[in-house]
Amino acid sequence: MKYLTLLLLFFTIGSYSQYKDGISVVQFSAEFVKDNEISLKKFNDHNIHLFYLSKNQKHFDSEGIIYLPTVMLFYNGETILKIESGVTLKLPEDTEKQLNNAIDKILEDKF
Repeated sequence: MKYLTLLLLFFTIGSYSQYKDGISVVQFSAEFVKDNEISLKKFNDHNIHLFYLSKNQKHFDSEGIIYLPTVMLFYNGETILKIESGVTLKLPEDTEKQLNNAIDKILEDKF
């Protein structure tokens, strides 16, 4: 029984931080602002995650998400970039460009 509990604990911890592993683009949103989300398909070379407030409240709380949608870029658990929509509920038009520039910088710094 102890081993099962320990295994479940490691699984929970591992899956919780998994969305921040490597280069990860994470979008935090809600059903009522779906039209204002960006497509994450352009970032398929990296880890991509889309969390909805109704299903993933714990991630919103842990990341301090206030505005929807919000896009965050992580590199090995560290927050590199956070782009918030603000009261307009729309991400800036250059959101994808900002993400691409930050990802390019991460990749350049790796070498």
